[in-house]
Amino acid sequence: MPEGDTIHRAARTILQALGGRTVTRFETVLPQLGRVDDQSPIAGRRVENVSAIGKHLIIEFSGGLFLRSHLRMNGSWHIYRPGERWMRRRSDMRVVIETDAYVAVGFNLPVAEFHDARSIVRSPDLRRLGPDLLAGDFDIEDAVLRIRSRATQEIADVLLNQTVIAGIGNVYKSEVLFICGISPFTSVAVLTDEQLRKAMTTARKLLQHNVEREGSSRQTMSSLRRNRNLWVYGRSGDPCRKCGSLIEYRKQGSDMRGTYWCPHCQS
Repeated sequence: MPEGDTIHRAARTILQALGGRTVTRFETVLPQLGRVDDQSPIAGRRVENVSAIGKHLIIEFSGGLFLRSHLRMNGSWHIYRPGERWMRRRSDMRVVIETDAYVAVGFNLPVAEFHDARSIVRSPDLRRLGPDLLAGDFDIEDAVLRIRSRATQEIADVLLNQTVIAGIGNVYKSEVLFICGISPFTSVAVLTDEQLRKAMTTARKLLQHNVEREGSSRQTMSSLRRNRNLWVYGRSGDPCRKCGSLIEYRKQGSDMRGTYWCPHCQS
């Protein structure tokens, strides 16, 4: 599942490819995007900016038009040269934004909608978001207070709640809590402010690292050895890289999201 770092990397890549260029062709199979209005076609507009807020990707066109997309579980954005063969099936295409030099293709986008300058600010999905961990003005103390307000909930569930903090998904949930030595099943009320600050600092550092690093694989541990990128995620039944105990896995929370942890290091 795409997480905050994936969306920010996608936004940066699309901006580098399409930023400042004029759209020569716009194609979509989504009824809600099939027409903006007769006076405002997408073709002819310039791509002004591409940004990420939490797990939402927003493409801004000249004339005050915005395209908001959310990748959820299976969505993705690819960049190609005009005429280059796509890596995904044509049937997976949802949106095509073509310029003279590059083409951005949105595959399997479950959420995509147009906004003007007023409606993008009022979008309920964006207004509900908590502070973005990758935002330049992210306030750790505010984040701690927001997490603390969910005192009776298990910390792993709170980290996934995008209305509390935006950007953490299932991979980072498990990895951050392992690095911080916190059991994912601990109630927030039991944790100290220092533990919560460490979790937020760690999450922000890992997300920033994975936005900037080369390569597509996500990395949370500093190892040069092949296939040693993650501490616990996806490693159920394997020995812990720190203590040798077997990594455990369990579905957690009302959404039954999978959690990986070391019963010894996170006791």
